[in-house]
Amino acid sequence: MESGEIRGSEKKRRRRGFILAVTAVALLVIILAVVLGVTLSRGREGFKDTFMERSTSRVHEKKYNCEHIWELFQQAYVNQDPCEVPPNAYDSLIAAAPLESSCNRLLFWSKTKDVVQDFSRKKDCFQTVEETLLGSVLNSLTWCGKKGSNETLTTDCPGWLDCENNPPRSFWRRVSTAFGDAACGNVTAMLNGSITTPFDTQSIFGSVEVKRFKSPRVKNMNVVLVIQKNSVTNCTNPSLQNLVMALDKGISYSCLEVSQIEKCGSDPEKPCGACW
Repeated sequence: MESGEIRGSEKKRRRRGFILAVTAVALLVIILAVVLGVTLSRGREGFKDTFMERSTSRVHEKKYNCEHIWELFQQAYVNQDPCEVPPNAYDSLIAAAPLESSCNRLLFWSKTKDVVQDFSRKKDCFQTVEETLLGSVLNSLTWCGKKGSNETLTTDCPGWLDCENNPPRSFWRRVSTAFGDAACGNVTAMLNGSITTPFDTQSIFGSVEVKRFKSPRVKNMNVVLVIQKNSVTNCTNPSLQNLVMALDKGISYSCLEVSQIEKCGSDPEKPCGACW
């Protein structure tokens, strides 16, 4: 074979190899796009499935229409910039599933979520905002929308601190406002004694809920300060004096340091009050 023919054959092989490589890359891109599309679609469908399952498990309590609640929920954030959904965007949703006033049973918290939720599951004598209809449906979920789309997204959503008016943060502020409005009689709050500032004025409890407690509707504010071996504070902490100052005049205040809340909560023989 002449050298020119050899070079021509090599060029053909390289050209075929290049075409095959390009084809393989194109197929890989198509496959990845399809997989991504299916995954995102399942994520969106999975979010609604979770929403509806949680909602229908609670509707026996009241005559709520879960599909209607879903529609009102979506109206708050779909086709919206995910950083421009204010708390009042959920007004219609809250109105469709109002919180009833509950004297002496509402349990508020700040920086103690795991302890509080574990305690409330074991002791059926308090209710947290996460145990209300809307709170239980949306607890631990992430969602958002975007301009030009009527879909609910579950990925690439802003985080809690990324912007103030993101959909989950605004929802929890709005439902916490309603939760604070529903309080009456004795109000209990579990705060964290393992941090230097158990009462944080920037938390939802400090910036939203406490401000909704009005006398004479709310009579007493009872703080349960959860302390552990590594606790760095007690009921004399200056931030708790800020809580006292923030309370409406006429609301009394008490604080107890409790170290065995998890153990006590697991004891079926002990009533709630015996845990502190």
